[in-house]
Amino acid sequence: MDFFNFDSDEEGDQDGKMSESSTSEEAESALEATDNEEDKERPDSSDTDLEIEDAERSFTPIKGAELYREACKLVGVIPVSYFIRNMEEPVMNLNHHGLGPKGTKAIAIALVSNTTVTHLELEDNWILGEGATYLVQMLRENCYIQELNISNNHLDTEGAEAICRMFLDNISNIRAIKLAGNNFREEAAPYFSESLMGNYRVIELDLSHNEFAEKGGELLGQMLANNESLEVLKLSWNHLRMKGAVALSAGLRTNGTLKVLDVSWNGFGNEGALALGEALKVNSVLVELDISSNHINNEGTIKLSKGLEVNGNLRVLKMSHNPMTVEGAIALLTCIRRNSKTRMEEINISNVLVNEGFVRLVDVICEVHPELDVIYGGVGGHITKKQEHRPDPMKLIQNYLDKNKLRLWDFFRKMDKEGTMKITVSEFRKAMMQQTKIPLDRIQVGELIRKLDSGRTGQVDYRGLVDTRNQMMRDQRRQLRLEESRQKKEKDKDDRVLQTFNNAMEVITPRSSMAILECSYKEIVDALTRYLTPRPTTLARRIEFQGHVQKPGESAAAFMAALRQLAMDCAFTKVEENLLTQFAWGISDLKLRRKMIGTAHIKIDAALQLAIAHEASHRNRSPATSDLVLPDSGPENSEEEDIRLICPVASGSTGKTPGRSSCASCSKAHEHKSCRFRDTPHLWETGSSRSCLPVQGKPAPAAPSSGMLPGRHHL
Repeated sequence: MDFFNFDSDEEGDQDGKMSESSTSEEAESALEATDNEEDKERPDSSDTDLEIEDAERSFTPIKGAELYREACKLVGVIPVSYFIRNMEEPVMNLNHHGLGPKGTKAIAIALVSNTTVTHLELEDNWILGEGATYLVQMLRENCYIQELNISNNHLDTEGAEAICRMFLDNISNIRAIKLAGNNFREEAAPYFSESLMGNYRVIELDLSHNEFAEKGGELLGQMLANNESLEVLKLSWNHLRMKGAVALSAGLRTNGTLKVLDVSWNGFGNEGALALGEALKVNSVLVELDISSNHINNEGTIKLSKGLEVNGNLRVLKMSHNPMTVEGAIALLTCIRRNSKTRMEEINISNVLVNEGFVRLVDVICEVHPELDVIYGGVGGHITKKQEHRPDPMKLIQNYLDKNKLRLWDFFRKMDKEGTMKITVSEFRKAMMQQTKIPLDRIQVGELIRKLDSGRTGQVDYRGLVDTRNQMMRDQRRQLRLEESRQKKEKDKDDRVLQTFNNAMEVITPRSSMAILECSYKEIVDALTRYLTPRPTTLARRIEFQGHVQKPGESAAAFMAALRQLAMDCAFTKVEENLLTQFAWGISDLKLRRKMIGTAHIKIDAALQLAIAHEASHRNRSPATSDLVLPDSGPENSEEEDIRLICPVASGSTGKTPGRSSCASCSKAHEHKSCRFRDTPHLWETGSSRSCLPVQGKPAPAAPSSGMLPGRHHL
C-alpha cells in the first residue's frame, strides 16, 4: 500500500532516542512471535511466510489496538491510552494531546482499516504539514470518517497543498472539515480556490483565524461563485478588506448552495456592506449571515438595508460590535418592515443602545412577523439631534441692503446718533432686537456681536462689517466647496466599489450566466429560442427569395403570397419592384412571362391580375382545342413549340410553306432564328402586317393580305 511507503528521513527519530535499526528489529521479533503463535494454533497452515523482510508489511494481518502499538514502535512514540480505549467509538477526540507529526502518523496507520470512527478531533496537536500529509493518505483508504477537525495545527502552505489535493481529487468522504488557525496566507489561497471549485463532497468548511487578506478574498470569491456543494463557510478573522470583501460578495451573489456565511471580525466596512447589499438583492439561498465587528456604521447599514429590503430568504443577521447607533438600527428595522416577503427570524445588534421609538417599532413589526427576535443592548440610546440651521446674520443684512439699495450707514445711522460708527454692545443688541426689517433672533444677534467685537472691547465698530462680510463670503464659498468635494468623494467611492463589484462579477461569472441573472423569464425564453432556432441573416433571406420559383400546380396568387412572406425578412428598400421582378422571373409559364416583360410600366397588381386571367383562360379551354396541342419536342426548339401550343395546326394543313420552312412568328418563308419578330409572340392577334429582314440578301416576301396566318386559326 502506497500510504506506508514513507521516506527514511520521515521515519527517523528527531530526538535520537531510537534508531531505525533497533525499531525494525523489535517490530520483526514481535511480529515473528505473533506469527509463530498463529502457526501453532493452525498446524495445517503451510503458506505463512515466517521470514519478515519488511516490518511495515507485517501490519496487514494486525488490526485495532495491536496495530496502533506496533505503529507507535515503528515511528518511536508513546501510545495514547485514550485512543486505544475509544477505537470502537464513533467520535474520537484527541484535541490537545501533543501528538506531533509522528504521533499523527501512528494514528493514521491505525485508522486505515478502522470502520467505527466517523468523527475525528485533532485540534491543537502541532501536526504540521507533514502530519497533514499522513492524514490525507489515510483518508484515501478510509471511507468512514466524515468529520475532521485539525484546527490550530500550524499546517501552513505545505499542509494546505496536501489537504487541497484531497479536495481536488474528491477521494474522501469528508463532509465537514475545520482548518481554523493554521497560518494560511495569500500563498495558500490558490490551492483552496482551485480545488474547491470542482469539489462536490465537502459541505461545511471552517477557514477562520487565518490571514487570506485581500488577494485571498478575491480567490475565495471565485471559488464561491463556482462551488456547488458548500452549505456552511466560516471566514472570520481573515483580514478580508476592500477588494477581497467586494469579490467575496460578488461570489455570494451567484452562489446557489451556501446557506451559512460567517465573515465576522474582518474589515468589510461600508464598502463591503454596499457589496453585500447588492449580493443580497439576487441571492435567494443564504439563510444566515454574520458580519459582526466589520467597521460598518450607520451609512454602511443603510447601504446593506437596500439588499435586505428585497431579499426574501435570509433568516438570521448578526451585526453586533459594529459602530452603529440607534439611527442605523431603525434603518435596519425599517427595511424589514417594507419587505413584505421577508423571512427574518433574528437580528443581533447586541451592542447598540436603543430608544423608546425603536422599541415601539419592534412591537409594530412583531405584530406582522411574530417570529422575529431583535437582540439589542438595552434602552437608553438617543438619536443625535442636528442643530437647527440658522441663516448667517451677515448674509441676512447684506440681502436686505441689496434688496433696498441701501448702504451700511443708512442701516446703522439711527443707532449711531453721534456718527462715530461705534456703538456699545448693549445698544447694538437692543437696536438689533427691536428692529423688524431683518428677522434676527437672539442667537443670531449674539453671533453677529462676536464677529464685530472679536476683541471683547464692549463696542461694536460696524466699519468692519465690510471686511467681515467679505470674509464671510469667502468662508461660505470655501465651506460650499468642501461640502461638494466631500459629497463627490463619497459618490466616487461608492461608484468605485460598484465598479469593483461588477468587475469581480465579470471575472468569476461567465457572461452567459450574468445575462441570465439580469434577464426576465421572457427574455431568457427569447434568447434560448434564438439560439436553438437561429434566424437566417438578411443575405440568406434574399438568396432564398431570389431562388424561389413557382411550383408545379401552384397558383399565381399562392406564388405571390409566398414571395411576400419571404420579402418580409429581406429588408428591401423597394419591396414592390423586387416582388414584381421575382414574380415575372419565377412564373412557370414562359408565354406569360414574356407577356409581362413586354408590357411597359406594368405594376405588381396588374401583373398578378394578368397571371390570374391567364390561368382562367387555360382552365376554360375546350377539350377539342386541348386535344390539338402538340406534345413537347424537347428543349432544342422549345420556343417554336410554345407557339404551336397556342396556335395548333388546322386539320388538313401541313403547316409548311413550299420551298422553305415557314417562320413561326410571322409565317414568312424564312428561318425563325433570323426573324426580327422571333421574340414577340401572338403577332397574329394584333391584325397588323409586319415585314421581316431579308434572308441571305434576298428581299422579304410580301405579307399575306389578311391578318390570319396561313394554315392556322385563332384560339
